[in-house]
Parts: sequence; C-alpha cells; structure tokens
Amino acid sequence: MADIKVAAYICKGCGLGERLDTDTLVKIAQKDGKVQLAKSHDFLCNADGVAMIKNDIANEGVTHIMIGACSRRAKTEAFFFPENAVARANLREGVIWIRPDTEEARETTQDMAEDYVRMGCAEVKAMTAPGGNPNTGSSKTLLVVGGGVTGMTAAIEASKTGYQVVLVEKTGTLGGWAGKLYKRMPVHEPYKTPVDTGIADLVSQVMGDSNIKLYLNATVAKTDGAPGRFVVEIATESGATHTEDIGAIVQASGFTLYDMNKLPELGGGKSANVVDHAGLEALALEAAGKDGVIRRPSDGQPVKSVVFVQCAGQRDPTGKHLAYCSGFCCNTSIKQAMYFKDANPSIDTTVIYTDLRTPGNGEDFYRSAQEKGVVFTKGKVAEVVPSGATSTVKFHDLILDDAGAAMVDVDLVVLATGQVPNSGVDIFAAPAAEGEVEVKPISILNLNYRQGSDVPQLKQGFTDSHFICFPYETRRTGIYTAGPVRRPMDMVQAREDATGAALKAIQALENAELGRAAHPRSGDLSFPKVRLEGCTQCKRCTVECPFGAIDEDEKRFPLFNESRCRRCGTCMGACPVRVISFENYSVNTVGAQIKAVDIPDEFSEKPRILILACENDAYPALDMAGMNRNEYSAFVRIIPIRCLGSVNTIWVTDALNAGYDGVMMMGCKSGDEYQCHFVKGSELGRVRMSKIDDTLKTLNLESERVRDLEVAITDIKRVPEMINKYAEELVAIGPSPFKGF
Repeated sequence: MADIKVAAYICKGCGLGERLDTDTLVKIAQKDGKVQLAKSHDFLCNADGVAMIKNDIANEGVTHIMIGACSRRAKTEAFFFPENAVARANLREGVIWIRPDTEEARETTQDMAEDYVRMGCAEVKAMTAPGGNPNTGSSKTLLVVGGGVTGMTAAIEASKTGYQVVLVEKTGTLGGWAGKLYKRMPVHEPYKTPVDTGIADLVSQVMGDSNIKLYLNATVAKTDGAPGRFVVEIATESGATHTEDIGAIVQASGFTLYDMNKLPELGGGKSANVVDHAGLEALALEAAGKDGVIRRPSDGQPVKSVVFVQCAGQRDPTGKHLAYCSGFCCNTSIKQAMYFKDANPSIDTTVIYTDLRTPGNGEDFYRSAQEKGVVFTKGKVAEVVPSGATSTVKFHDLILDDAGAAMVDVDLVVLATGQVPNSGVDIFAAPAAEGEVEVKPISILNLNYRQGSDVPQLKQGFTDSHFICFPYETRRTGIYTAGPVRRPMDMVQAREDATGAALKAIQALENAELGRAAHPRSGDLSFPKVRLEGCTQCKRCTVECPFGAIDEDEKRFPLFNESRCRRCGTCMGACPVRVISFENYSVNTVGAQIKAVDIPDEFSEKPRILILACENDAYPALDMAGMNRNEYSAFVRIIPIRCLGSVNTIWVTDALNAGYDGVMMMGCKSGDEYQCHFVKGSELGRVRMSKIDDTLKTLNLESERVRDLEVAITDIKRVPEMINKYAEELVAIGPSPFKGF
C-alpha cells in the first residue's frame, strides 16, 4: 500500500459540542487512532468546514479521512471526497441523540463517542479509495423482449430519451394481449364506457421510430455478458441469427391466461359456450366485423343471457390453481358485460363475484355498468353444467345465504381466469410419467449464467425482485422486468411499469460505463477482489452469490464478473479463508473496528455489546430511533454492514475472544416475504450464523451471547427495546470470562 496520511475531523455542531468533550475526542484520534492530523470544527458540514477538509487534501496530502459527526447516511453530498478513503463515526444519531442529557449519563455517553472515534480511525486506515471497475461496457442500446403494450411502451419511452432500442417480438405482429382486445377500459373521464385500445397508435409510433430496431417472428437465442456489454443472439423465423451489442435489457414477455380446461367443474373444456376473457374478446371482434351481435360459438345464435364467473381458478387456497388475485379481471368482466348491454340492453347480463375489486376510477366504471343494467351478484359458483346449447350455473348466494344452491340457465358463460406470467417457467407442469419425454417451457432470454437460463422466479412464476424497494430489478444485474411477467396488472399499470423499467435500465447501462454499481449501492465504485494464491477452491462464493456474478476459470478458481456484482459482500462472508474483499469494505475494515473498542475489565460493570447492523434496514431504523430520541443502552457499539450475508464468522469469534459480552446481528426479513436488498443475503447469513453454536461451545460460552434478529426499517421503536432487553439479559448472564485477556 502506498503511503497514506489519515486525518480525523470532529464536529461540534448539532449539539455535539455541548454534549461531548470534543477536545478529548481529538486527542483520542491522535493517540489511540494514531492519525497524523486531527481537528475539530464548529459546523463541519458547512462551507468553511468542507473547505478546511479540501484544503488539507490539497495542501497537507491527506489521503484518508475520518469524520466524527452525524450518521454516514446524512450529509453525503457535503462529505463527498471521491478521491479519498472516507469513514464516518456516528456521534449524533448514534450517541447524543439516543442518550439522556443528564449528568449521570455523561460518562457513558462520552465513552461511546470515544469508541466510535477509535473505530472510525481504525476503519479508514484499513480502507483504500475505490478506483472503479476496469471491466466497463460502453453499449448504450437497450434490448426490449416482448412487443405487447409493456414492451412497446418501454421501447418508445427509451427512444424519447435518445437511446437506441432493439425490440424483439416472437409473433409476426405487435400488440400482445392488448392487440387481441375489442375495446379497453377508459383511461380518462367520464369512465362510462369501453374505449378503443390505442394499440394501433402504439404500433405506429414503434414502426415510425428510427431509434427502434424491430425484429418480428424472432426470439432471443442466447444472452451473454454483463451490463454495458451484453452480447445477444436473435434468431428469426427464417433461420438467420443476428448479433446485437446491448447495454441493458427489459423483459416484457407478458402473460398467458390460466388454462380454463383445468376447470372442468366450471365447464372449462366441456362446451364451446363456456369461454374465458380471450374467447369473449374474439367473439366481440367477430361481431364487430359483422352486425355487432355476439353469438353462441356452438350454433351461431345470438346470446340472450350471459354469466361472468369471477375468480375462476384464482385465489385458490388449496394451491391447485392460482393462489393470487390477478387484479385486472373484475374490470375486464365489467367491460365485457357492457359489450352486451351496449349492443342490446335486453340481454340478461350477470357478474357473479365473491369480492369485486375495482380500485380508483374503476368504481365509476362499475357504477356505469350498473346503470346499464348489468346485474352484480355476490356469490360463489360451485358448478357449471353444460347441456346442449345452454349451461346451468349453480352458485351459493352470499347475500341471501340460503341453504340451497341458486341456479341460472344461460346461453354463454365467461370464466374470469387469471394471469400466468410468461417467465420461462411452468409452475403447473406435472413431472413426466415413466417413458414420457419431459416438456420444458421455452426460455425467454437464454442466459449464459451458472444459475439458470432465465431470470429467477420467486412465487407463482413471477420474476423475482425486491418488491418494496426495487420492483423492476431482477437477480440479474442490468436485466429488468416489467408488466404482468413481474406481477399481475392491468394495461395502465403495465405502461407505468414499462416506463420505470426503461429508466432503470438506462441507469444501469450508464453506470456500467462508469464502472460503478447501479443498485442498491448506487454509485459505489468498489468491487470484489480475490487473492487467488490463498483460495482453496471451495466454491462457496460461486454457490452463494445471489446474483450469479461469480463463475469459475479454467483452473476452477472464482472468476468475478464485476459488472454483474451488487456489492453485497455475500462472497466475502462465505469465504472461509478470507481472501475476498472490497477496497472500502473488507474483513479487515470491520475487524479493525471490533478490535479498536476499549473493553472495560470485569469489575467495571460496563458490558460491551457488538451490533452488526444491516445498512439498508437495521441501521436506518437505528438512525431514526435517534432522530426520535428513543434511548437505548450506552454499552452497544454498532458497526453498519452491507448485508447480513457479508458477515464472516471471524468477526463474531474475534469479538467474543476480545471480551465482548454479546453480539447482536440485525438483518432483514428473509424467506418468501423477504425484505433483504440483496434477496438471499440475510437468509444465507442466517444459515451461516446458525452454526456459531459450535464456536460458542468451544469457547465455553453461553449460546445467548449471540443473537440474530430480523429488523425492518420501520422498527424505530422496537429496535431500542430489543437492545435494552438484550443488555439486561447479558447483565443477568454475567460478564464475559474473556475480559482482561
């Protein structure tokens, strides 16, 4: 490492000068932190304070900066020194705002501040200013897969911002599901009647846009590379293959209606006069081309009565069919019911529903249908029995709640089946019987990833994403999903989704050229480095990486694809020999902080509790606890970590050996309803930490000394309570036997 010069700066603003002995903190930085330069300032974040730091960088040769002030989550623009290694000691939210302003608390409050200064100095000295990823990509072309409403909108919006787009559609025409509709719900006042789909206009925009290169009757045969430098092979119906250099990808492959043939109890597949929404749209289009009269498929006679069966094969608690609500079905049935009433008000038109869901302006649309004479019956359909040209619908009336089943004979039954995502997986595919050939779903992107040829799915085949914070991001960096392939939605939502995904894709390809992360650590220039001479080829990093960013070279050593990396550090936590690190986050940066804390002896009655807090949920919750002046124990020392998945067991072992009385790990919720920004990070971290009991037994320590907690960003009151309760438990257990060693 080149010569470094470390400077520590202590702020007196925001009450720090009144609550803390800042002169002593400066001395602590010099003596214990061993920094070459230490100063205090009345308001470090103001123009004079920042100018002082910049002057020291320019004239004093300062390379490493430790700022003792507010949380690292605050004043990020003021304390932005991209050419320098920077560490932050949280003296405001993490010390004075969570401690009472009393004489009795003054000593322990000062102790906290002194330790955080020591920790900040230790951390920054173990860091290097990140230089960025050298394996950058320069392609600024966006690939959109799918030519429906979502795909066309994504392509058009990206083009408006000046980017080139390659649009791939597997059929010979654009439009997707929406292109097969007779009409759509209104999108503006007065929300009274179905309107033109607007698909022709979208198609016209795409066809006339010089920024959009269109492939029809084409599929993606292979996707290789990384953000900014994807290489995509596109296969056309003629057998030709075209190669495109791509910066980022939006998958807008849409949905398929749930197969009504799987609903024989509702007449699915038993009669031509039992159709789904798509079948009804086809009948309406056929009628519009003739006399406007919708006719029975079986004999061509005009439909005089029709029943819409809502939630057909949806919201099924048994798991046999769709477990979810597709969201668009109620309004679609209302729209289709109006097809009949607008053509002939005398047609008996009934919608049987368990719950009618028409959010927003859909309520006006629903009222309009009522005014036109559409009958809405709250009921549960038990059976549809076709008989000749008609069908008998048997249902339980949920309003009257009569003992027997109600029945109605109708010409046509429309089943409101749900959306099944076209995501490259068939969640309903049965295993092949003996002797049969297994039929696999067609891959959408044909990715060259060790974890599979398509973006991972979470539940029900929808593509995986952090639903709360990063809805478009998949586990494949630079690849985004939009529309019903991501979650059930209607056309309005799909167009909004497409715009959001296109903007995120643009952000990814721009960041790829600059060698920095797009999300969630947006702008982070660090990336993992490995000392191959120490690697044991255990493959833990390649297996545990949630994003498929690590492959193997010809010698079976890990091969890091930095442009795919999310900078979570899960590989670092997984490595048993600790040869993986980042310039500004490593086993050493955290380990040095752990060792820098002044551990009181066993007679002082001052426990020390190490908290490793996820920077995305737990640490913000702790910050907000401070902002709300929610007090917690002065005996904790908190180190923010990128993810629970980055926690290396050596940190826990070192802390316990050093005399810490307990270790708390605060990570995000894991499992199917995960909130982890890195998807699998907290889950992998917990699996790893579940084995820490063996270490505790070896050290003859109680298992209660290590605690793993799920913390949400909203746990502002709960986190201090958990800390205080844990501190009381440790007092009851007694001090660590390793104090003083």
